[in-house]
Amino acid sequence: MSGSTKFGARPALACEIAADRVLAGRSADAGRMVEMCSAQELAPGMVVPDLIESNLRDGSAIRRAIEGALGGISGRSRDVIAILPDTAVRVVLLDFETLPSKPEEAEAVVRFRLKKSLPFNLDDARISYHAQTGGTGLRAMAAVVLKSVLEEYESAFRDAGYNPGVVMPSMLAALGAADAEKPTLVVKVDARTIGIAILDQEQVLLFRTLENVRGITISGEQLAEEVYPSVVFFQDTYNLNIDRIYVAGLPETVGAAPALKAQTGATVAELVAASQIGSTNGSAPRWRMAGVVGALIA
Repeated sequence: MSGSTKFGARPALACEIAADRVLAGRSADAGRMVEMCSAQELAPGMVVPDLIESNLRDGSAIRRAIEGALGGISGRSRDVIAILPDTAVRVVLLDFETLPSKPEEAEAVVRFRLKKSLPFNLDDARISYHAQTGGTGLRAMAAVVLKSVLEEYESAFRDAGYNPGVVMPSMLAALGAADAEKPTLVVKVDARTIGIAILDQEQVLLFRTLENVRGITISGEQLAEEVYPSVVFFQDTYNLNIDRIYVAGLPETVGAAPALKAQTGATVAELVAASQIGSTNGSAPRWRMAGVVGALIA
């Protein structure tokens, strides 16, 4: 979505601004794991994720939270992967027979396809997309954010003394933690949304963000019920069965595992494995760190 950091020089820091807290991590071992994590709680109403309206309602408090989350782990590093709430960014999968070879012409084609699916003028938006081969053509995964919303988040990081050289939504960031050589369902729960992605051979075939009225108290049966239509759509469309399910954002993944396994027959595991993350404090539990971990180890 934005990137002043050169390709190949991914920052060693990632920081996610969520509705209820700011989470941060630092990578180690050549980016294969996250060695340290930290978090700062936010009072209700400080961050109100939205696609169109202002998101950050208390800039000074959010700046202090970023400073607090990153200050103890950043060292001298100032470049950071900034992770935004999923409801602040629209992610769309688009199929093409082909795209122009020149980047500016390809982006114009992607913008034209996006026009009717967004509730704002694309001239006021920032777009980032990744094209992957799919079937007989191309599939572009596009992330779109209103410029005013993006600038709010980028300014919060800069005010705290950090450079948000890479910006991405939480669910896309989390996918970096998933091993998806076979058909894989990734489910990420937060206080407001349920992110659903299905991948195969490391390519995203389905991506949805659903409203979550139950928050992290959602039961395994309720989560399976929310996920089921997407699983059926995938199976009918691709004639494939889910092989593995990763879950993030729930204190007890084991509670959701029986219902999800009964629905699909797939193996269920936590998205963030113990081997991917080092020390965490109490306010940054492993089950909350999918966005930060995925962004750093992808």
